[in-house]
Amino acid sequence: MFGMGKKKPEPAKAATPAAPGVATAMPAASTIKRGPMNGMMQDWKLTVDKVIEHAYLNHGHQEIVTRTVEGPIVRSTYNDLYNRARQCSNALLADGVQKGDRIATLAWNTTRHIETWYGTMCIGAVLHTLNPRLFPEQIAWIINHAEDTHVFYDITFQPIIEAIKDKVPTVKHFIVLTDAAHRPQSAMTNLRTYEEYIAGKSTDVTWGDFDENTACGLCYTSGTTGDPKGVLYSHRSNVLHTLIGMQYDAIGIGARDTVLPVVPMFHANAWGIAFSAPAVGAKLVLPGAKMDGESIYELLDGEKVSFTAAVPTVWLMLLQYLEATGKQLPILNKVVIGGSAVPERILRAFEENYGVEVIHAWGMTEMSPLGSLGSMTTPVLSQDRETIVKYKLKQGRTPFGVEMKVVDDAGKTLPRDGKSAGRLVVRGPAIAKSYFKNAGGNILDNDGFFDTGDVAHLDELGYMQITDRAKDVIKSGGEWISSIDIENFAVGHPAVANAAAIGLPHPKWDERPLLIVQLKPGATATKEDMLNYLNGKIAKWWMPDDVAFVDNIPLGATGKINKLALRATFKDYKLPTIQAAE
Repeated sequence: MFGMGKKKPEPAKAATPAAPGVATAMPAASTIKRGPMNGMMQDWKLTVDKVIEHAYLNHGHQEIVTRTVEGPIVRSTYNDLYNRARQCSNALLADGVQKGDRIATLAWNTTRHIETWYGTMCIGAVLHTLNPRLFPEQIAWIINHAEDTHVFYDITFQPIIEAIKDKVPTVKHFIVLTDAAHRPQSAMTNLRTYEEYIAGKSTDVTWGDFDENTACGLCYTSGTTGDPKGVLYSHRSNVLHTLIGMQYDAIGIGARDTVLPVVPMFHANAWGIAFSAPAVGAKLVLPGAKMDGESIYELLDGEKVSFTAAVPTVWLMLLQYLEATGKQLPILNKVVIGGSAVPERILRAFEENYGVEVIHAWGMTEMSPLGSLGSMTTPVLSQDRETIVKYKLKQGRTPFGVEMKVVDDAGKTLPRDGKSAGRLVVRGPAIAKSYFKNAGGNILDNDGFFDTGDVAHLDELGYMQITDRAKDVIKSGGEWISSIDIENFAVGHPAVANAAAIGLPHPKWDERPLLIVQLKPGATATKEDMLNYLNGKIAKWWMPDDVAFVDNIPLGATGKINKLALRATFKDYKLPTIQAAE
């Protein structure tokens, strides 16, 4: 019976290759592996050396114009920037700089400053921008916290350097961004001029030999509550933020633009323009240390600037200069205004009197910094002018790459109805997930969102409007009063140079608003004038309980009103309603 059962299976025969043009049978569907599949694209690292190399290869002869700190306006190109940045890299390497070392700058917007940026970042060191508007003691604290090894600085900041040089033990090298002819008088033995520092250095250097998640830049918050905290950008985040900013409805510049970043490079990467301008090959105009209205106008007019960006205080100075001289802005197409809310008077003046489109922007150091921009959509532009202005005064819409929502105190997402205000939270590839050296601990919620500290609402078209900073909210009778709205209307008064609203304690209402006013030189106004001007513009229960006039309203390091200083000044101030009760 042996051998009478089933036949043994025969060995499988090798498949015969099909003749050309003859179809072959596909594997059965059940044999195809299901599940995620990796793409087959190149792993092109997102490192910032790619930005400046692109500018060098494709826009090498594009002009860079700088008003130098020494005075003269000088001209160079992206070719020059690329090669001098490589010389700077070799100078740093000769000093023993390694990947991850922090290199500080204390400087205005100039070509030399940008050279140090790329010279530092492209070898894997970390470029740390210092804000010269801080007190010397604060600057020293930040340098020590960052453990900077070098400080590059402009000659205007020699007094700051002299004040802190013995208080920053990690700094071994001070390089002043000038030439031998303008070397400042100093007894410092570790001081070199920038031109001497890079002189004779080779342009042959390896850039980008590190992972795209390598740290790239370090920028500290202003420290309005507690010590300043360091935001540590990566190469990947900076490149992605550059792509975010290049969107048409964001910064939206191109190779045909001439760009003047008045916003300083120490203020959140000049809103990314130090990267986006080279990335698109735009002509770059750098203002140096002179920010007055006449100096800014000279560059706008003389260099045929089409795009510019700055905080409202700069545009207020420019507007006053234009109104005083009767000059126009025939070439300028668009201005991005951020840092604080844009007053309606500035927006209307630029758009209606000078034909310049105003884009209101909002962001944070922690966001690299772009968060939203007031670009108009078709549904908005189809409405009447007054409605359009209302949308332009909002903080705008998020570009692709930023997720945003408003939540209540329990973390529940609020509707996008244009009135439900709550905490504004954000997430995205260019938004911080923690601070340098883990200062502040965990800063994200369970879904990975960062709490901006702003109180805001979103409407059905995606436009966001900030009603206050959480710490600046005036809470009266259980309801919020927007200090921002009061301030913006008050600044519209023809006699007012600047205005601030703060909440003062009140035994019945918890807090009531005090309006603080700085008048224009030679102008006069009374409390009654201000309250009559605000009447009908804000809700009656928002009306300030009193108006105080001051010679100057203090500004913080980024040009915003320093509410902390104002609260300290007026901490013992008693409102008239309290005085009457006593």
